[in-house]
Amino acid sequence: MIVIPLMDDLQHTFQHYEKTFKALADEKRLHLLNLLATSPNDSICVCDLAEDMDMAQSKLSYHLKILLKANLIIQEKKGTWSYYSLNHKEINNVLSEELCCLFRKSNHEIPTNSCSCNS
Repeated sequence: MIVIPLMDDLQHTFQHYEKTFKALADEKRLHLLNLLATSPNDSICVCDLAEDMDMAQSKLSYHLKILLKANLIIQEKKGTWSYYSLNHKEINNVLSEELCCLFRKSNHEIPTNSCSCNS
């Protein structure tokens, strides 16, 4: 029996995922996450992201700020430039059994291919 611990407070958990899914609910931010995920480098300079996204610096900063607030990416300053990378722990949480368990029926009438956590 696998029991996936939820955050201490269920309301806090809902608020956390609301912020996360709002950040994910945008095609440009999904594209940014994909660029970070598929990059051969550990992180990407904001200057390269602006070029890859064909986006003005101000618009890019807006989207990066939302992803940062949702804790989906990590910012590292190197000199005058900011470099961004995925926050793999948070990305994995979004894809985790914890989230599945929040919406799973409490009875045992669950298909075998659903998450393996137990309420």
